Amino acid sequence: MNLLLLSNSSSDAGYLVHALPDIRELIASLPQGAPAVFVPYAGVTRDWDDYTALVASALADTGLDIQGLHRAEDPAAALEGAAIIIVGGGNTFNLLGQLRRLGLLEVVARRVREGAAYLGWSAGSNLSCPSICTTNDMPITDPQGFDALGLLSFQINPHYTNAHPPGHRGETRAQRLAEFCTLNPRMPVLGLPEGSALRVRGNRIDLVGAHDAPLFRGSEEPRVFRPGPVEIPA
Repeated sequence: MNLLLLSNSSSDAGYLVHALPDIRELIASLPQGAPAVFVPYAGVTRDWDDYTALVASALADTGLDIQGLHRAEDPAAALEGAAIIIVGGGNTFNLLGQLRRLGLLEVVARRVREGAAYLGWSAGSNLSCPSICTTNDMPITDPQGFDALGLLSFQINPHYTNAHPPGHRGETRAQRLAEFCTLNPRMPVLGLPEGSALRVRGNRIDLVGAHDAPLFRGSEEPRVFRPGPVEIPA
């Protein structure tokens, strides 16, 4: 498989600007004008046409021919013909629910396993996991099940931070992930900090960016990965 899973899309540099070198590497083998499908369904307060236009503008220099999946006359056929599937962030529950209602979840998973490149950020990165149970989003809609694409054998927590503002009495992110690991002791969770990404090439996984990433599993002390190759224990 050929995946790039970003923690976030925006930065002080602009929309997707920080990720452009890695995006160009992801699509280096694709021809100019390669068909790309953008999945905007994680957008809730963001209009899907506007969302697609934003992504197309940010990736204009890549030469991809980007089509919003919501505008396709035959969404399944659009996915079948896509050289790269791009899945944006927003609300993960809405994203998963919409794909499931349209019968497209299995189509996306199969196409990526067949060789279509996959670019996702935030909710789009969560979607690549076995489930969406480690998203940071509110369950604003019922997706009729939490099972996701299952392209990875482990979970991601995008936007990972263990910051705890003074006076805040709620749980830290590490505490929330410890709750998940207590009930799912065999499922690892990688905390993916802002500005970081996972690059998947076949069986090889690399942590991209300047930050370390903690791996949570069961009751074990988190293991910290530095940028570079990542080996997730089975």
